[in-house]
Amino acid sequence: MPELKTTANGTKGAAGGARGAVALWSVLIPALNAAGHTGIFLFLRDTELNPVLYAIVAILWGVVGVYVLYASLNWVVEQYGETWKRRIQPYLFVGPAFALLTWLLLIPTIRTLIMSLQDATSSKFVGLANYAAVFTNRLLLTALRNNLLWVLFGATACIVLGLLIAVLADRSSFERLAKAIVFMPMAISFVAAGVIWKFIYYYQPGDEQVGLLNAIVVSLGGEPQAWTSMTQPWNNLFLIVILIWMQTGFAMVIFSAALKAVPEDMLEAARVDGAGEIRIFFKIIVPFISATILSVTTTIIVFTLKIFDVVMVMTGGQYDTEVVATQFYRQFFMYRNFGYGSTLAIVLLIAVIPVIWFNLRQLRKQGGFA
Repeated sequence: MPELKTTANGTKGAAGGARGAVALWSVLIPALNAAGHTGIFLFLRDTELNPVLYAIVAILWGVVGVYVLYASLNWVVEQYGETWKRRIQPYLFVGPAFALLTWLLLIPTIRTLIMSLQDATSSKFVGLANYAAVFTNRLLLTALRNNLLWVLFGATACIVLGLLIAVLADRSSFERLAKAIVFMPMAISFVAAGVIWKFIYYYQPGDEQVGLLNAIVVSLGGEPQAWTSMTQPWNNLFLIVILIWMQTGFAMVIFSAALKAVPEDMLEAARVDGAGEIRIFFKIIVPFISATILSVTTTIIVFTLKIFDVVMVMTGGQYDTEVVATQFYRQFFMYRNFGYGSTLAIVLLIAVIPVIWFNLRQLRKQGGFA
């Protein structure tokens, strides 16, 4: 009996020691990670390295640092029993991403909201005065109206043309070539696209025109036009053409993938029953890919609400082409009016939230989220 007690006590002691070691590592490993990454961050912030070397160190830190972080934390979790391991692992892999999103998105959003309730210098609380000014100032109202034009005409045209081209290309013998040509503008940044279209719309007095569009107009006997400085809303519509040129390819690729999933036997059965192609399109194809249409629509609407590059490159917001993003940039960074600028950022966020919420709600209905 004394021997059994001694053995039991030894076993309990070993188990207690193991638990103590696991508890120690559970504190030590995260602390070492935090200290190490903080040290690297401070080093990169304060050092004056060669730009190329700086970029290499930053990339290595991002790749190797994330691997070390997850590998070390996962090793600690593996030391626990099966029950605790199952409980902790989901938080281990989601936790760092959630913390990063909180640091990069949630905290700046809260700070922006606070600044929107303060004056231009962020030194005095003014309540909702900035929001009242946004919806009474002519320039800001013009920006809001222009954003509506971009969504109404730009997003709609991208979706309609993308779906139409996807359907037609799917039945063409030149499907790959046609899709490659339409998708090609997606490889260009919006700044580069703005430069390209600036030359297309370029205007100068006289018959000698450098701009492609005016050269065509003059060759046909017409008068050259200053397309981007015309009367509202035409100049905005010419800018929206650039968005359509770039984003139609995105919509086409997603719709084309969805069309490939439509059962061919269903289409053949409809044709045998005497249904025409137009009827098949609206009664079978569109309902079948409705979830994809919704996802593409919400994605392009969110992107369109945040449009900035094209307007800034083409007109700089002149000639009544301001949108909310360009007005935000102008107010915050050029005029240093932090209250107005932050308010416009919050207004843009409020405009985007319902679209994202609707999209997530539809995904949840379709079983995309638990």
